[in-house]
Parts: sequence; C-alpha cells; structure tokens
Amino acid sequence: MRHLKIIRADDGLATLVMDNADESMNLVSDAFIAEMLDAIAQITADETIKGVILTSGKPAFMAGADLKQLVQGHATLTLKQAFDFSQKASGMHRAIETCGKPWVAVINGLALGGGFELALACHYRILVDDPRAVVGLPEVNVGLLPGSGGTQRMLRLAGVQASMDLLLSGRAVSGSEAFKLGIIDAVVAADRMEGTARAWLATNPDPVKPWDVKGYAMPEARGLIVPEYSASMMFAAGSITKAGYNMPAPVAILSCIYEGSILPFDKALSVESKYFAKLLTNAASRNIIRTTFLSKGAAERGARRPKGIAKTEFSKIGVLGAGMMGAGIALVSAQAGCDVILIDRDVETATKGKAYSQTALGKLVARGSMTQDKADGTLARITPTDDFAHLAGCDLIIEAVFEDITIKAETTRKAEAVMPATAVYASNTSTLPITGLAEASARPDQFIGLHFFSPVERMGLVEIIKGEKTSPATLAVALDFVAKLRKTPIVVNDSRGFYTSRVFQTLIHEGAAMLAEGVPPAVIENAAKAVGMPVGPLALLDELTFDLPLKIVDQAIEQVGESYVLPAGVGVLRTMKQHGRSGKKAAAGFYDYPTEGGKHLWKGLAEIFPASPSYDVEQLKQRFLYAQAIETARCLEENVIETSEDGDLGAVYGWGFPAWTGGTLSYIDTVGTATFVRECDRLAQQLGPRFATSAWLRARAASGQGFY
Repeated sequence: MRHLKIIRADDGLATLVMDNADESMNLVSDAFIAEMLDAIAQITADETIKGVILTSGKPAFMAGADLKQLVQGHATLTLKQAFDFSQKASGMHRAIETCGKPWVAVINGLALGGGFELALACHYRILVDDPRAVVGLPEVNVGLLPGSGGTQRMLRLAGVQASMDLLLSGRAVSGSEAFKLGIIDAVVAADRMEGTARAWLATNPDPVKPWDVKGYAMPEARGLIVPEYSASMMFAAGSITKAGYNMPAPVAILSCIYEGSILPFDKALSVESKYFAKLLTNAASRNIIRTTFLSKGAAERGARRPKGIAKTEFSKIGVLGAGMMGAGIALVSAQAGCDVILIDRDVETATKGKAYSQTALGKLVARGSMTQDKADGTLARITPTDDFAHLAGCDLIIEAVFEDITIKAETTRKAEAVMPATAVYASNTSTLPITGLAEASARPDQFIGLHFFSPVERMGLVEIIKGEKTSPATLAVALDFVAKLRKTPIVVNDSRGFYTSRVFQTLIHEGAAMLAEGVPPAVIENAAKAVGMPVGPLALLDELTFDLPLKIVDQAIEQVGESYVLPAGVGVLRTMKQHGRSGKKAAAGFYDYPTEGGKHLWKGLAEIFPASPSYDVEQLKQRFLYAQAIETARCLEENVIETSEDGDLGAVYGWGFPAWTGGTLSYIDTVGTATFVRECDRLAQQLGPRFATSAWLRARAASGQGFY
C-alpha cells in the first residue's frame, strides 16, 4: 500500500497509519479510498482485532481532498460520476462506523475537510494539545461542501447552530473549542495520545453510533414547526445573501443541514452526495479551486521565479516614504523579521510612519493575537530617520514616495548614492511606468516595481512589475522578498497602469458612465454587489478621491496625445468636481459623510444626473463583469500579463473581482469565448468601442480556444 500501513499488536488492537508516499500531506483521492476500503475489510474480517487506532505518519493528520484531481476531472465529470465519488467516500466512512469494532482517531496535527470527515466517522477523537493542530470543514471556501458525511455527523454531534457556523464560515477551530463543541473527545499532550487511545479502547466501548440506534431522532426532526429552528434557518439564509447570490455552496450546505435533520442518517448521506455532485460539476467550484487554491499556491511556491538563481536572504531593507503605504510596508517587513530603515523628509514625519506600526501591533496585543514582548521586538526593528546614509547594508530598497516622476527620480539618485551596489531598488508606484522611472537609476537592470495594495498588512497580493531592463536576477530577488512576507505575487510587464490599476479603472469608470446614462446611483451600487463585487463603484471612487483617476487620465492625455480614448466616466467626475464634490476626504463625493458618522448617497445626484427608467439590471451586472474581463484579455494580448493564472489572481486578490468567477479570464472561459465575443459585439453597438473585441480574441473564439 502507498497510503496506509496496518500494524497489529498482541493486545488485539491494530494501528492504521496514513502515510502518503507521493505527497507531503495525506490527501483524499481515488487511490486512498480504494486502499482504505481494503484496509477496513481486512480489519473487519480479522477476528483477532478488537479495536483500531487511526493515525498519521506525517506532521498533519490529513489535509482533505486532492483538489488538483477534482479540477483536472471537472470538464468531463457528470453529475452521476460526482455523486458516485461522494458516495464511495461516504461509504468508506460508513464502513468504519458500522464495522462492529471501535475506532479511535489519534489526530496528531491539523485535520481539515475530508481528513476531519474521516475522524468524525471514528467512534472517539483525540487531538494533540498544540495550537497548530486545528480541525474543521472548510469546503465552503472552495465552492464545495463536505461530501462524505461531514455535514451530517457535524450536525448530529455539535447541533444545528454550531454546525451552521462552522460549515457556512469554513473556519477551523482549536482543540479547546472543538472539545466544547463535542466534535473532539479529548485534547492531550503528544506523548499521551496513544496511551489515551488504548485506555479508551480497553473500556470495551460500544461501537454503535447514536444515530444507528433504533428510535434516534434529532430535536429538529419536526422541521420548521419548531420555532427556534425556523428562526435559525431564516437568519442563516439572510446571512448567506451577504456573500452574494452567485456562491452556490452556502445555500447547498444550509439545505443539507435542514434536510439532514429530518431524515434518517443513510438517507441524509445520499442527499448530501446529491448536493455535493451539483457543486462539484458547477463551474464556480472549478473556478474557485483553481484560482484560490491551485494557482495561488503555485505562485507562492515560486512558479514565476527564474530558474538557476540563488535565493536572497533579507536582513535589512530600506523604505523611502513614511506615508500610509510606506508605513504599511515597514510594518509587514518588520513582522517578517527584517530590520527596516524608514526614511522621510524629516525625523518627525518618519516617526509618525513608525507610529502606524505601533498602533497596528497594539491592536494585535489587545486581541491576544500577539504578546507584548513580540510586538516590542517587531517595533524595535523599525528605525525612523531622514538620513539616507542609513541605507548602507540594505539588501532591498522600496520607494513609496508621492506619485510624481520628478520626486521619485530625485529619491532614486539619493538612495543609489549610498545603498550597496548589489541591492535591488523597487518602486511601489501603482501607475507610473517602471521603465521611465528606471531612467533615473544608474543600474536599471536592478530596478523593479513592487506594487503593494492598501492596507498593506491586510492585502495579500503584490504586483511585481518588470521594466524593459529589469534582469531575471532582480525579478528573483523581488519574488524572494514577497515570499518572505508570505504574500501572493503576480508578475507583469511594464505598461501604463500595469495590470491591476489598468483593469480596476474600467470598473469605476463603468459605474460613473451608468450614472451619466440615468441609472439611479443605488441601482449602480447594488448591481455591482449583486455580481459579487465587495463595494460599489461610486463608493470606490469616493475612497480614491476623484483627483486620482482624473490625474491618471490627464497624464495619459499628455503622454499619449489625441489617440488616447477617454474612459467613459471621466465626464461625470469632472462634473462632480465642478459642483465641489471630490470624494470622501472632502466629506463630499457621490456620498455625503455626516459628522455623526456613516454615509448616504448625495441627494444632489438626482438633479445633476436625472434618473431614467430605461435600464436593465441584468445588463448592468453583465457590463461590470465584461468591462473588466475584456480589458484583462487585452492585457494578455499585449503581454502586460504573461499567464492566465496571474490575470485571475490579480483580479480576485487585487481589486476583489468575484471569487465565484475564478477571475476575469476564468470568467470568459465560463461564459465561453465565442459567447463572450458575441455579447461584446452587442454591448459595443449599444455603448461604444470600449467593449470592442480585437482580431486576436475573435481568432481564439473561432478556434474554441479558452484561457485554460
């Protein structure tokens, strides 16, 4: 066996060790299920075995399903095949449960998804007393539900309310919480786990689960006639809508909980498998798994890193500019263990930048997420100064000064005068071309863009921008630094707005264009949220202030000339500025911001942009998705992005493109390239050339070529 080993002992107990020979983690796969069914059959037939200890030969107990296998088989998977896969895994767990012999799960590390479902099928669960050893059923986060009995065993062990919380959030829980919930029976030190398991088995426990006892029924088996149950279901359904209507997994999970509570156990397992099959064959689950798990993991493991270049270790870095972005970069760098030189025009300003870290770390201490000693140590790594001489010995310099070419050029020259000749210089610019900024550098091959997102400590994506002269070695250094920060990198080539800022502009300008057409502002905001955008475009524009997108447009006009096509929403922004409205900072944008807090849409919008009844909400939703997707396709065509994976990661993690789509290019694949082009043609006829498709995209559509 490549996944399992049975060890028989003289006391009549067998230890079944999971140890996947092909992976660093134990995973649920077709091969694992086949071996486990064989092992269960052997154990059941062996009369000398009185009980079983199930454990792992790896640091973790089991990570769950092999998601790569699920994605690779998605295109040809039928509902029946998906149902059968779930039933086979569910049958494996049922065989453990009903074999007539008690099983103990000795959980020596994390147990998630299918791994924890396996533990739940055992008759007793012991978890190691270690903060890193967590348990849970996180399938909702990849567009699925636990498909081998997890919803039903969790429901019967922890009850409806706790099950809804754990299954709909997908959160993992520590040993102490799991014990209180009743999903773990004991939490003990590592050296006591086997002894505890043997002691329990020595009591000759009854190997029959409560739900297999005749007459068993849950309190909720009477259905919605129980007032408390009815209320909890209604509240849960209401919370699901907050995540958007396009995520099928939460609704399916809630259905499993409700239907499972009123059905006999084996029938409930069949219902669970049917919902699982629907989700597994739904494009949303494929999209979510591929982008948020497979592509994200590959990027973080260095998929885009040039080969044959030694890894860079970082002990000291410089951050130029102590504003919000520079302060955030200093914070995450110090948290990663780097000494940080934080430079601004004077020591007072630089010290204010360090204070940002002090406040952020203080909140972590207050929440119990960090000790005061660790916070003090992190803060001590940041040195605020106005003296560029402190950059001596830095491995990397990150510039985060004002978005002005002249200021950035002066900063570059001052830094290069004192920084080591081997150090890489990175600019945190979000729009200014890296090749142009590198002209101020004496070593443009060591110049690169590192575009962080705000707030830096919460946003996981970093957009790495290669200039025309950026060397592979410099790219490798940038990727090594992002890896040290434990963030997700995408690599793009130099262009105006790079990738994320360029495509994000289409979202906010499309929203402004709708306002000019007479679409009520509340409808615009809600249409964007209905497709899964976290914030409406008008609210986003207020956060940016109107000056930033207008400045980007003015710079483009100056540098590109008459051939530059103005974004559709520019006129609306200029009109708002004429009325003294410029965004949230001025407390007056598309929204009003009362002094007592909160915000509401400005009533004056109705006078400037009179509402028209002739709008189609479904087309508004389509426009938001299509505007961003077609611009991403143009970026791939122009080699701004080099891979579909980078495009989708940037979309989902950079500006919040809906996760159910898998990203902008996955969305085109889901729609179908031919259908997408046809719909773009229709939108272009109605709304203008911003929706026009290129010959390149038409050729892909004609040949049936997708992006994956």
